[in-house]
Amino acid sequence: MLAIHLRVFISLFNNNSASTSRLNTVIQMTKHILPREFYERNTLDVSKQLLGKVLKFSHYRGIITEIEAYIGQDDPACHAAKGYTPRNSVMFGIAGFSYIYFIYGMYYCLNIVTEKEGFPAAILIRGIELIEPVQLTINGPGKLCKYLSISKANNAFDLTTDHNFCVYNKDKKIKYIRTPRIGIKKGTDKLWRFKIIP
Repeated sequence: MLAIHLRVFISLFNNNSASTSRLNTVIQMTKHILPREFYERNTLDVSKQLLGKVLKFSHYRGIITEIEAYIGQDDPACHAAKGYTPRNSVMFGIAGFSYIYFIYGMYYCLNIVTEKEGFPAAILIRGIELIEPVQLTINGPGKLCKYLSISKANNAFDLTTDHNFCVYNKDKKIKYIRTPRIGIKKGTDKLWRFKIIP
């Protein structure tokens, strides 16, 4: 009886071209989700290579176009500069996890933890070129989280295992510039902002 029901389900699924297309998309995407090893490396190397990759959250997909690196307790602009706190605890954890915080009493910001466990570092996602469900340029970390509905509830998610919240590879050749980070008062000498240019 189970086999009969399964055959009927498969038949119905195969007859639904939209469902089949979505399934194929998920299968292909899952194959290319960035693994933990990608994030466990030097943060600046990860930053450069994260540009042009695709951020997926829920039904949204967008090409990462702008990021900033925050590296360790010697970086005065890093949340971990003054040591471990409940707020920044995710930064001290395993690479590949989301680190989301609230700023100005208005906006959430999405970061991805990098380096080896115990060394606090993360990459702030500042901008994406949305490609699904609509094409739209989103500049600014607060705007990004607001549009995608990313909140504190999405903090400490493992982006290497969840196909609903992940970053996956996309063969896209890019050019980028390096500049000082913006919106900060300390560590402005470091060229740790990376942005795709046409």
